[in-house]
Amino acid sequence: MNYRKLKAIEQLYFGYHELARVLDISIDAARVTAVRYVQQGILVRLKRNVYVHADRWEHLTTPELFALANVGQTPSYVSLMSALCFYKVSTQIQRGFVESIAVHRTTTIEVGGVVFSYVKVKPALYGDFSRREGFFIAEPEKAYVDAMYLACYGHYRLDHPSLDFRKFDQSRIKAIGAKYPTRVVRCLEKAGD
Repeated sequence: MNYRKLKAIEQLYFGYHELARVLDISIDAARVTAVRYVQQGILVRLKRNVYVHADRWEHLTTPELFALANVGQTPSYVSLMSALCFYKVSTQIQRGFVESIAVHRTTTIEVGGVVFSYVKVKPALYGDFSRREGFFIAEPEKAYVDAMYLACYGHYRLDHPSLDFRKFDQSRIKAIGAKYPTRVVRCLEKAGD
């Protein structure tokens, strides 16, 4: 069966070309095979031409989920409460939910019990993130400022009591916040009191 050959794909996610290579079939046949394997529960489809082994999907680590979040919409970086939980700045624990900042559109992708949420921001506010463990994630202070930005406009509910403000570099929050509208700067100052 082709399933054993399929196991030769070790990458976290793959597309038609990789499927065609390991199964020794054409790209068109790989497209059809991918659809069938998704229907049979062998593969999980994240988006067009992005697949994950179903058995691997069940055991994804947080870094792997975050890497898939980056692929779900590009460009994007993990931020908001997902990043704050990752950095252990929040006492909250998010399971099956990854929040990201993007520049193209606000959308949600639900796949295999996981919700990938993307919030669009202006390109000028997209930044202050780095690559860690194979995924892009906001700095802790940037994740907080992103959350405050959305909260100030009523688009996000930030659980302030769950945050350990001692883990933030306050000067970094101020520097990042300076790029945002005055309304957000006021919200940040008010929250910092």
